[in-house]
Amino acid sequence: MHAALPQQAQQEGGSNDVPTQRTTRDLRRVDIHPDHWYPLAWSREVKRGKAHGVRFAGDPIVLVRTESGRVFALEDRCAHRQVPLHAGVVDGESIRCCYHGWTYDCTGRCTDVPYLGRERLPNGVRSYPCREEAGLIFVFPGDPLLAAEAKFPDLGSASDKAYKTRRFGREVKCHYTFMHENLMDMNHQFLHRRQMGSMRARSLGRRRGEDWVEVDYTFAREAGKQPIGEALVFGQKRGTRPDDGNKDVMTIRTAYPYQTLKICTKDETMVMDLWIAYVPLDREQRTNRTFGLLSIRRPKIGPLLDAAWPLLVWFTERIFKEDRWIVEREQEAHDRQGADHNHEVFPVINELRALLVERGAPPRDASAHAGPDSRRVHLIQPLTDLSAS
Repeated sequence: MHAALPQQAQQEGGSNDVPTQRTTRDLRRVDIHPDHWYPLAWSREVKRGKAHGVRFAGDPIVLVRTESGRVFALEDRCAHRQVPLHAGVVDGESIRCCYHGWTYDCTGRCTDVPYLGRERLPNGVRSYPCREEAGLIFVFPGDPLLAAEAKFPDLGSASDKAYKTRRFGREVKCHYTFMHENLMDMNHQFLHRRQMGSMRARSLGRRRGEDWVEVDYTFAREAGKQPIGEALVFGQKRGTRPDDGNKDVMTIRTAYPYQTLKICTKDETMVMDLWIAYVPLDREQRTNRTFGLLSIRRPKIGPLLDAAWPLLVWFTERIFKEDRWIVEREQEAHDRQGADHNHEVFPVINELRALLVERGAPPRDASAHAGPDSRRVHLIQPLTDLSAS
């Protein structure tokens, strides 16, 4: 599926193939880098004429859908008394604070203080670059000057009519890096034995680029029949045991900060396409919200997939529930021990860990712990002296 890659290609080998850790930084304390586009809400969560409060790494952000249907994002505080703007009122193409009615436009500029008029207005609040694609609302929380040049994620098959897409996600109480490792390492199929039976993953090889790492897998069923829900995902007939030449190939890639999983048949037909992002919610980044787009290729008899869709949703929810449970246990172990005490031997996971450290945010300085607003980008100047008005 990824032919003629110029970057390094490696086949999985013996113990000599296991790279050592390349850094002494604690991966579970590496903040996600803000200079990327992150989904912060589903489009359906932000109604026309309403405001919706979200968070990115502890920073409160308000998403506003105006009367025209446009969405914009601002720092979720009024410059006056610091109360949340998401409790305010959308007025045409602006939002008014619920407390004194101060009004802000899509740029964060204060356009009206009702009891003072428009002659001498205070400065406003920070605005964030914002885009809406494939049922998701994306915000660029980093340096706004970089937003225009930053690569926007390829959302795969979510808008392709040849596929049916499920949009899913949950809050998970763990550092986002545990999520990357869980999906990348298909050797954990034993966790899902009750849902999938006895499966064995075989790694075909890994590849590494400047900001990505990926690995290919095939799977063999060692016992039991293939569940119907899994057959919908993998596109194989229940109970079959294809030989190596006929097995589908699963390719999992972390292209920082996003992750994808694609399943292709031997004729290069992509039967499943997953795009997923993990967005830290709290300042310590110990909780993330997952946003996933799971696209399944429609069979020749289209209505069959629609009829079976509730079963696929049920199956994938059970898998995700088990994954969420296990990564939260990993986070608990890290917090209890104060560091990672695991002994990782799978080469691709060590490659992944190195990538996540390299591409993550630089270490926080002492000021980062000074208080809840210490990492805010201060675009707000002192308020104009209103006493002379």
